Amino acid sequence: MTPRVHTLANGVRVVADPMPGLSSLALSVVIRGGSRWEADDEAGWAHMLEHMVFKGAGRRDARGIAEAIEAEGGQVNAATGFERTSFQVRCLADGLPLGLEVLSDLVRRPHLDGDELEREKLVIAQEIADAADTPDDRVFDLAQGAAFRGQPLGRPILGTMDSLAPATAARLAAFHRSLYAADRIVVSASGAVDEDALLAEVERQFADMTPVARPSPAPAFMTRDVVVESRKLEQAQLVWLSPGVSVQSEDYHALRLFAEILGGGMASRLFQLVRETHGLCYAIDAYCANYDDVGVLGVYAGTAAADAKPAANLIVEGLARLVEDVTEAELARARAQARAGLHMGREQPLARAEQAAGQLLALGRLIDPAESEAAFARVTLADLKRVGARSLEGPKAAAVLGPKRAAAAAAVFMAQ
Repeated sequence: MTPRVHTLANGVRVVADPMPGLSSLALSVVIRGGSRWEADDEAGWAHMLEHMVFKGAGRRDARGIAEAIEAEGGQVNAATGFERTSFQVRCLADGLPLGLEVLSDLVRRPHLDGDELEREKLVIAQEIADAADTPDDRVFDLAQGAAFRGQPLGRPILGTMDSLAPATAARLAAFHRSLYAADRIVVSASGAVDEDALLAEVERQFADMTPVARPSPAPAFMTRDVVVESRKLEQAQLVWLSPGVSVQSEDYHALRLFAEILGGGMASRLFQLVRETHGLCYAIDAYCANYDDVGVLGVYAGTAAADAKPAANLIVEGLARLVEDVTEAELARARAQARAGLHMGREQPLARAEQAAGQLLALGRLIDPAESEAAFARVTLADLKRVGARSLEGPKAAAVLGPKRAAAAAAVFMAQ
């Protein structure tokens, strides 16, 4: 069945995506607003707000929110990204009214108590410390900071304790009112969805919201930088970032396939070259990060400190060589992986609900899987070579985390 999009008079958009044969559904309320929407003195506030709404909203306290959903067999969760904040409920089909009521309370009627805020800052401090103590998380934050130095995209989504400290209940409430506005909200439901019932509940819960003007983030641009953080660890963590494309780019599908061929699986170039042939790493991966106006092509590797420099050399060599001699067989494999990913993802209600909301917020419309398949099918070897060559141009960014000996990898990456 084809998903249908409806728009309330106030700009709130609704996606109804029935999946025949299911007894459960996924509800997502997604806001076009994440850490990119923060001012310099609000770093980490979008994530902090996501935490705080669960401390009490509507007529429920923190425990009441959890118990209301879990007593009916459901789960409630949330996530903050650079460009979006998402609140989600998974429940049985008859849980639609309660699920939307709770999500509406979280988004619209958080209590934002001052004492709770100060306690939650301590919880987030532990989350920040945990991320810093996890090398294969920390290295991505370092690389992101190097690639977008001095910009919201370069700040950790969690913020820092210094940036969270000035937040008060009143200031966070003002931040909430300007960010969670009607014209930036999508309510998306997939699974055992009754379209008429969904629309009636969304009208009841969201129709009286009003749009609120808030400046869009400034255009992002990639910066050239490298960060080396020396630690007494067993392994070194490496991330190398090259210029990519935005989610709206005509080359979006070509670069996705290029990344798959480069390091998307066990048959990929880098897995075979760096791990299988030379045994220089346990984990290696290539990926694309696509934002509204910019993107990156990234490579991650975990390796022994002594092997960090030769591994970096092979990564650089592997990317350059792929631009020169990518094959039809590799393109066919990448297309097959992309096609499988499209269809496997659509078998999961929450993934469908989130994807539909993301497409509406980023592109203004839903993308049919057949359209995506056709776009991947149109990619040629010439397209792959073009986007790969472009990734070798422009600024590069890198992060190296681990024993001091691993720092030599940074020079390899930044020599490009």
